[in-house]
Amino acid sequence: MMIESKKKVSKKKPVTRKKTAAKKKTVARKKPTRKKRSASNAYAAAESRQALTAKLREDLAATKEALRKAKIAANEELKLAKKAAKDEANLLKEQLNAALKREKELMKISEKKIKRMLVAGEHWEKKQLVKIRKAAEKAINRAKKK
Repeated sequence: MMIESKKKVSKKKPVTRKKTAAKKKTVARKKPTRKKRSASNAYAAAESRQALTAKLREDLAATKEALRKAKIAANEELKLAKKAAKDEANLLKEQLNAALKREKELMKISEKKIKRMLVAGEHWEKKQLVKIRKAAEKAINRAKKK
């Protein structure tokens, strides 16, 4: 047997080395291949998209047509409203002219009546003056006779 000698061994911390990160291997990407099922789905999607586009185009055309017709109808209503307003204005002008004409005629009649009344008043005044003179002459003649 061997005798081992005991030596004092200094205890050192074990040295730990930094491990480098393992490099990832680049894997060549596979190009996506279309499956038969996705091809039929793509065809169906394209068909439905085309149908939706066609439907939207029809709706747009119908909306444009409806707006065009509404615009035409609104313009016709506006024309009718303008014509009605114009006719109403003409009617009111005619009524105003007739009222002014009647007023002028009434003014003429009133002026004629006023002139006649003035003439009649002057005649009455003259008659009264004549009567007063005659009465005064009679009074003077009576006074002379007495």
